[in-house]
Amino acid sequence: MMFALIMVIVLTITGLIWLLDIFILSKKRATNAKEPILVEYSKSFFPVILLVFFIRSFVAEPFKIPSGSMMPTLLAGDFILVSKFSYGIRVPILNYTMIEVDKPKRGDVFVFHYPPKPSIDYIKRVVGLPGDLIEYKSKTLYINDKKIEQTFVDKYPYMMNESHHIEAKEFKEALGNVNHSILIHDLPGENFKFEVPHGHYLAFGDNRDNSADSRVWGFVPEHNLVGRAFFIWFNFGELKRIGTIIH
Repeated sequence: MMFALIMVIVLTITGLIWLLDIFILSKKRATNAKEPILVEYSKSFFPVILLVFFIRSFVAEPFKIPSGSMMPTLLAGDFILVSKFSYGIRVPILNYTMIEVDKPKRGDVFVFHYPPKPSIDYIKRVVGLPGDLIEYKSKTLYINDKKIEQTFVDKYPYMMNESHHIEAKEFKEALGNVNHSILIHDLPGENFKFEVPHGHYLAFGDNRDNSADSRVWGFVPEHNLVGRAFFIWFNFGELKRIGTIIH
């Protein structure tokens, strides 16, 4: 959000300088006089900044994954693209919906402004839609009293940090039309029960035992939606992940 605000400020300043030059300053300059450096730079940068701002605000925005809460779907260090129009065309910074397009679907990997501190962006998976009754008990998910089956895939060893090795179990789980992987650890289970209110969503990390999500801080308001993650475009340490479609 801070970066978007900075872009708006720079865009406004360069645009105003350009317009000021067109309608006032250029008429006062002597013929063949050189443009002031500020005007020259503003005229050069304004179209570029405008294009970047438009793409970032209404088409797709890049993000970097900072943690392992969405493993194995997303790894720390993944650079991803997020579709900004999937959930509606929104006013930059204010985030109010101008044009309705679609709503989050169960199973979507989505980015949103973290409810307790909206200046921070979070990424999780949509588990509960408005009106759903969600229960999570003994590491198993129930949606509207229907058990979501889990199919064991394999053991999943990974490094929590440079010195802490962890081994989890990978399972396949289907949410709506999305068949995705989750990680379960050999830790005591916790029981949660939620009724998702109107205009809100329930979000879980795919790394179920290592994710601060709706079980900790509550529901995601529709106003906080940023977009749907759909593509991994780079990872410095895992080049084979480049080009991966996010499911």
